[in-house]
Amino acid sequence: MNVLVTGGAGFIGSHVVEGLLKTGCRVDILDDLSTGDRARLPKKARFTRGDVRDGRRLRDLLRRRRTDAVVHLAAQVNVRQSIADPARDASLNVMGGLSLLQACADAGVRRLVFASSGGAIYGDQDRYPCREDAPARPNSPYGVAKLSFEHYAHAFAAAGLRAVHLRLANVYGPRQDPRGEAGVIAIFSERMLAGQRPRVFGDGSQTRDYVFVEDVARAFRAGLRARPGVYNIGTARETSVNALVREIAARTGYFGRPRHEPPIGGEVRRNVLDIRRARRILGWRPRVRLDEGLDRTVSWFKERV
Repeated sequence: MNVLVTGGAGFIGSHVVEGLLKTGCRVDILDDLSTGDRARLPKKARFTRGDVRDGRRLRDLLRRRRTDAVVHLAAQVNVRQSIADPARDASLNVMGGLSLLQACADAGVRRLVFASSGGAIYGDQDRYPCREDAPARPNSPYGVAKLSFEHYAHAFAAAGLRAVHLRLANVYGPRQDPRGEAGVIAIFSERMLAGQRPRVFGDGSQTRDYVFVEDVARAFRAGLRARPGVYNIGTARETSVNALVREIAARTGYFGRPRHEPPIGGEVRRNVLDIRRARRILGWRPRVRLDEGLDRTVSWFKERV
């Protein structure tokens, strides 16, 4: 299978690319390197530096490579930045997505797997864990953009595009950039190893569903074979920020207290995903427990101190 991975030089994208190459896929990467890193790129993958909003160039690339499927990860991923500059967020995440969908239709690409959001789309819910049929309540432009792309992709089904949307929980693991990409585990690990106080926004009782990046990469591979639809990718377990601080402190030898700051607008208080649909239809389940994932992630950061 010939697969194009947009955002393939990013944290999640680089793990997805590695996994695809191991299964024998021929992989192209499109990345503008605004947050991606060329050092993450496997040598066997073919790299093109470019922007998904350049529809003509994207269409030509898909045709030239005879692309069978696209994994779409290129995005503006920061909720706070989407609130500060919603027009830029829409340009990258909505208009860039539309450019990609049109290029796929023009080039005859029939399969797409999209990195959607399992937190920002759902917003604050009445029932947890969140199922895929829970009401969409995005309270940030980022969440609105992710949901919009899902709807746009559905509209392109008439052109023969089969789209799988993976609503990801909070992804963490080695290679995550604490400065260039969202990821509280990466941020806490780096700061504590440097002896700096971690910043906690709000009282720290807010919860998230943390899923290891290698498990997420397997979900994308499963998505390439799945029937179209929306699938939650998480662990069905929630962990508070306060608990996370304690776990990372124990692994880094940090003995200080976190600095609490005002809550951030647009972020949900609680998030945990129901993953039964992914288990049943994708045949996917998380394999890496949080304690093992934190061990591996903190060890990776220690090697770089």
